[in-house]
Formats: sequence, C-alpha cells, structure tokens
Amino acid sequence: MSKQFYITTAIDYVNGTPHLGHAYEKVLADVIARSRRSLGDRVFFLTGLDEHGQKVKQAAQAQGLEPQAYCDELALSWQSLTTRLNLSNNDFVRTSSARHREMVQAILSRLHANGHFYQAEYRGYYSTRQETFLTEKDRRPDGTFDPFYGEVIELVEENYYFRLREHQAWLIDYIEAHPDFIEPDYRRNEVLGFLKHNTLEDLCSTRPATRLNWGIPVPFDPDFVTYVWFDALSNYVTIPAALGDPALTAALALPAHPAGPALWPADVQILGKDILKFHAVYWPIMLKAIGLPLPRKILAHGWWQKDGQRMSKSTGNVVDPIAVIDEWGADAFRYYVVRELDIGPDGNWTDAGFRSRYSAELANGLGNLVNRSLSMLQRYRNGIVPARSEELASEISTAARTAIGQLREYRLQPALLTIWSIVNRANQYVDQTTPFKLAKDPAQTAKLDAVLYNLAECCRILAVLLWPYIPTSAERIYDQLGLAAKPDSFDAATWGGLEPGHPIAGPQVLFPRKDSPTP
Repeated sequence: MSKQFYITTAIDYVNGTPHLGHAYEKVLADVIARSRRSLGDRVFFLTGLDEHGQKVKQAAQAQGLEPQAYCDELALSWQSLTTRLNLSNNDFVRTSSARHREMVQAILSRLHANGHFYQAEYRGYYSTRQETFLTEKDRRPDGTFDPFYGEVIELVEENYYFRLREHQAWLIDYIEAHPDFIEPDYRRNEVLGFLKHNTLEDLCSTRPATRLNWGIPVPFDPDFVTYVWFDALSNYVTIPAALGDPALTAALALPAHPAGPALWPADVQILGKDILKFHAVYWPIMLKAIGLPLPRKILAHGWWQKDGQRMSKSTGNVVDPIAVIDEWGADAFRYYVVRELDIGPDGNWTDAGFRSRYSAELANGLGNLVNRSLSMLQRYRNGIVPARSEELASEISTAARTAIGQLREYRLQPALLTIWSIVNRANQYVDQTTPFKLAKDPAQTAKLDAVLYNLAECCRILAVLLWPYIPTSAERIYDQLGLAAKPDSFDAATWGGLEPGHPIAGPQVLFPRKDSPTP
C-alpha cells in the first residue's frame, strides 16, 4: 500500500476555549491538506486535544468535576470548531482515549526495554503553570522567574528520565544536513543555536502518581504517570499506530493490521513557534530512540496580536473565531487569516483590516467578478456558454501553474496572491472590453461571445484554485456554473474546461456587502 500524505497540527491543551491562534493553525493545515488532495494525493489530516496534566486536573477541581468529565465537556467546543472552520480532518485525537493510552504505553515499554529510561531523584524548581522543571539558568538576573512560569515551587522527588543528552550531536548533524526539515529558515537557525550553545538535559518523563494521577500510567512502574509533553508528542504516531500503520506496528511490536494505512513519517507538522523546541528537539530524539524516521517537515507559524497588542482575555483584547464566523462566514475568516499572515512571522488582527479585505477583495473583487460575469452570460446568451475563446488562456494558465507550484511548496500566502492576480485581471478585462456596450452592437456578436467565454472560464478556474482556501465559496461558484463535480482537482485548472453549449445555473451573491461596524 502506498504512503498517504500525512499532515498534523499541534494538539490543543484543553484548559480553555479556542482562540484565534488555534483556528489559524487549523486553517493553515486544512489549506495544505486540501491542496494536496487537489494535487491528487491521498491525504490524512490529524488534529485534536491534549487532555492530561496538572493544569487540567486543577481546572476540573475548580469546577467540581472529575478530569474526564471536564475534558468531555470542553472537547465538544473544540470538536465543534473543526466543523465551523470547515476542516477536512480525517481524525480527531483525544489523549484521554483508550486507543491513545494503549499506544503511548507501547512506546514507553519499547523505550524502556531498550534502555532509554533511568530513575533518579530530582531536586529543583517546578512551574505548575507550564508543567515543567526549571533550573538556575531559567532565573532572571534579579533571581526571580519570568511570570510566564506562574508559581514556581521547590520539589524533591523520584522520577524516570529519558536520555536526551546522548542524542545532541546527531540531531545537530541531521538538521544541518536537512535544511528543509524546519521552516522558516530563521526558526531552523533558532533551534541550531539552542542546540549548539546549550547542553541538553535528560528529560524528566514521569510524575509520581501520588502528586498527579491524571495521566497515562507508566506500564513498567504503576507508581508513575507519563509527563504530559511525552504523552502529547506521541499522538502523531499513536493514532496511525492504532489504525494499523504497518511501519509503526512493526516498530512497536504490535499485531499487524492488514488494512492499516501507511502514514508515517508525517509529511508536514504545523505548530506554533512557542512549542518549537519540543517538536524540533525532543520529538526527533524520541522518534530515533523508537527506531522511526523523522517527520519530513516542521512548519512553525507565528503569533497573532490584536490592534498591535498581545491578546488577553482579562483585558477583552481578543478575537473569537466563532463570533467572526457567525457574522461573516467561515470562508471570510479562512481567507483573511491566510491572506493577512504568511507562515512564520507574527501578525496583527484589526477589525478594520478584516472589513477592508472582506469588502475590497471578497465582495467587490471575487464576488463581483463572478456575479457580473454570470449575470451577463445569462442576460446576453440565455445562460448558454458560447464558443471557446483563447484570449486570456495564456495569462490565466501561467498564473494557475505558478499558484499550484507555490501550494506544492506550502507557500500559502504567495499562492493566494497569485490566484488573486487572476481575479484582478478578469475584473480589468471587463473594464477593458465593456461587454455591456458590445451587446448593443450586432456587429460585435463574436467579440461579445469571446468576452463572455473568457470571463466564465476565469470563474471556473478560480473555483478550482480557491477550493483549498474557501471551499464553500468555490463549490458555490461551480454550482452557479451548472457544474455537478466539485472543484477539488488541480487537473481541472486548465483552460477550456467549459464546453460551448453548456447551460449555467445563474449567479447568486457569494459575499454579501456588510455595513456592520466590527467583525
């Protein structure tokens, strides 16, 4: 069985409700997943929730709930987000599920049998908020710890440690030999800088069950549960393993599954820059210790601000993705976050910027192009596609090839700009050819036919190219063109797909103009 294209997001920590950053990451992954399907790949897209750890237990206790009941309740809103964003994910992992737990325990058993853990006493500092151990190096010059860590306590306890230190040299060599492994390149340089200027400490991979019992029990010592990060990172292989991925079941000495999908290694893993160290240092070392290949690419995106300020629930400076979708639609939200922010740098959401892009680019740009193109075809030719014309064929075909090439390289924002050059060119073409004037002159019948064909064909190709970004709107364009298929194959982004004599269904408004003051 051939390997599928496998893409993951980070799994979200279920101690609150979804925010803009969560939604942005999922949209990026979905655009890539859909574009790979349009390229003809079989795709497996995984997202989900990280539900274990001390913070979750404390939040549950504060509400008088058991951790599992607390997670079950919150999981509904997170799973709803995938629907509201119109994600095409194939699976949704919850780390409290039995299938994940069993696979994590298989990983732990494998690593333990091969000597990758040892037991030792820990004396030092612990951040409850970040669920991580700290050292003197984490102190600020005045001796305090960054408020990011919250309350820091001193601890003395026994734990199991995973041997990280011995893997440092080969990981540096691997990253240097594979320049495309971590992108953007400045994030790769950050990871290399960290590895070259710090000595890796072995990773404390357990917590005593007497202190924390909301986690996955360690199979070789029931007095301990698995450290939440070790548990969470494993999800990228636990779900494929549970489904029967042959490479994973072999590596973990699990029963073979004859129909299991071939997924690992992941082709792309998308995550925020704040958790890059875990994914670009700990995760590759864990995989090598298990005996598995590394993911082919780690894509680290930036953070969003609002109005130039860090988003904060306490000050009300937030963007609620569900509220935006309720008011403006999922496609408008998806379009804005990809158009506004390239993968890598930080971005700034402004309500005025959202309204401006919606009005100028979606309503007046794409929406107006489709509406007037199909309205004129209906008015002047009774909705019947006229004879084929090649007038815009070369320009549009070149732009389409460029955009598809950019999507193949995960350059989502540049590809969207290329696609919008088609929108702008087609609108310019209307202004240059003035079809409403041609319609008044019987001698210009052939010229009007050519204009109408070129405009309708531009709309069709735009639907194909835009399907990864704004799938509902792309499918509506196809519907208005009277096309029964979905615009989900880039093979259809070639000139001449509209057959002369084909009846269209007629125009409908894609993006209603709005006067609402805020999104």
